Amino acid sequence: MDSQLLTLIDLQSFDTRLAALEAEAARLPKQIEAIQAALADAKKSLDAQRLKADTTRKELRTKEKDLDVVTAKRAKAEARLWEVKNNTEYSAVLSEIETIKQEKAHGEEEILGLMELQERLAVDIRDAEVRLKAREEQARQDETVVRTKLAAVETELTAVRAERDSRARELPRPLLVDYEKILKARSGVAVASVTASAVCGGCRVGIRPQAIQELKAAQAPMLCENCGRYLYWQEPA
Repeated sequence: MDSQLLTLIDLQSFDTRLAALEAEAARLPKQIEAIQAALADAKKSLDAQRLKADTTRKELRTKEKDLDVVTAKRAKAEARLWEVKNNTEYSAVLSEIETIKQEKAHGEEEILGLMELQERLAVDIRDAEVRLKAREEQARQDETVVRTKLAAVETELTAVRAERDSRARELPRPLLVDYEKILKARSGVAVASVTASAVCGGCRVGIRPQAIQELKAAQAPMLCENCGRYLYWQEPA
């Protein structure tokens, strides 16, 4: 087989591998970001629960103070019962006391609800803290695995690029420029095989019988008449 054609085939192999490695090198940092984002969301959710618990505690203290005020108001109203001078005043004070009782009952009901909410939140927060701790450990492990993989990919990228550049220097400059132009224009595939099916491995268009014979002879690089890729004959396995 023509030496330049062999070099083109090798370059295509290198460039295919490089494309896969570069895609992996681009994907892995996003995977790390996704791990960190998921952990940040879990922390944010826990912070929201803690904030809600804190708000509930403050609201409970306010309601308890309000209840103290209502209790004192009721005591004063009940004390005034001994000071009234007629039935009209007595009825008015009783009515006021009844209103205060209802206000107090409503306040006690609100306090009970807040206490129950506070207890549920405390349980939820404890559970969330346990889950977050486990999630942080898993995130550290996952991130370590991904970073190790990324380092390996970057190391391989450096090695493959060096091999590729070394091999590329064996081609005449015009041929290399043409190859790279086709590579860019044809989605990373500048060299395609032709097998017994007699079609271009790149565009799947049939190859003329005379061209098949020239390919088999492999005396010089040949271009696909349809897509412009370099072609080579691949013997059946």
